[in-house]
Amino acid sequence: MDVAELVRTRVRHPEAIAEAAARRSRRELVGDSGRLMVIAADHPARGALGVGKDPMAMADRADLLERLCLALSRPGVDGVLATADILDDLLLLGALEGKVVMGSMNRGGLAGAAFELDDRFTGYRPEDLDRLGFDAGKLLLRVDYDDPGSLTTLEATARAVDAMAERRLPVFVEPFLSRRQDGVLRNDLSADAVTRSIAIASGLGGTSAYTWLKVPVTENPDDMARVMETSTLPAVLLGGDIDAEARDADAAYEKWRGALRLPTVQGLVAGRTLLYPADGDVAGAVDIAVGLL
Repeated sequence: MDVAELVRTRVRHPEAIAEAAARRSRRELVGDSGRLMVIAADHPARGALGVGKDPMAMADRADLLERLCLALSRPGVDGVLATADILDDLLLLGALEGKVVMGSMNRGGLAGAAFELDDRFTGYRPEDLDRLGFDAGKLLLRVDYDDPGSLTTLEATARAVDAMAERRLPVFVEPFLSRRQDGVLRNDLSADAVTRSIAIASGLGGTSAYTWLKVPVTENPDDMARVMETSTLPAVLLGGDIDAEARDADAAYEKWRGALRLPTVQGLVAGRTLLYPADGDVAGAVDIAVGLL
């Protein structure tokens, strides 16, 4: 990974990023397989750099880019979800040809901040995704009934859904019911909480025609069939963080395997689990995930 060359291009030819986006070869969101496998790397822009027990695992940008390029090169991987800084690098590296490119939209709710649930849209705007010829957007919707900031995020999310639909661009909404415990924001993965979050997210905006859901597997994976009956919107599973132990990755794969059989679940969007596996074998971890589809 030649970071110096990336920096030289950014300094001397910043227009190269837009030029790379304009000539990028595109594809349908869902290909011939009918399934979607996307690698997620939008965590750093929220200040969330940790993986397992390493709080700064994602802080080395060259290392992250190498892992992403390797993951994107594996058979069956459809695309990537990231913020502008990472996608710009990947454009310059030529790693996004023929891939689904999903831009992360709201990153203002910084991890651990008092304003974490007032999650402003500080990333891609719908007009940016349209201008760059990207394929979809993604936003995070965490709702805490005790935090007024959640209302601001709800309203902004609804308007983003509308703006994406106007451009016929898919938007992936990642909903959670959340609450603070000892000052730390935690997502509730109980069946009832995930069900309610899906119901809330599905009804946002003036149309749901271009809305997808990005959902977690519930605490008890056996509850997923009932939970996913809440909406007819297409959904993908999210990966989430794991402890840096092989057994935790194996448990994640098993959770995904069962949920991927459900009729509304169309694929998987996973990041840290695949990019930072316990054994260091990124290609192996990605290939296992692709095999689950």
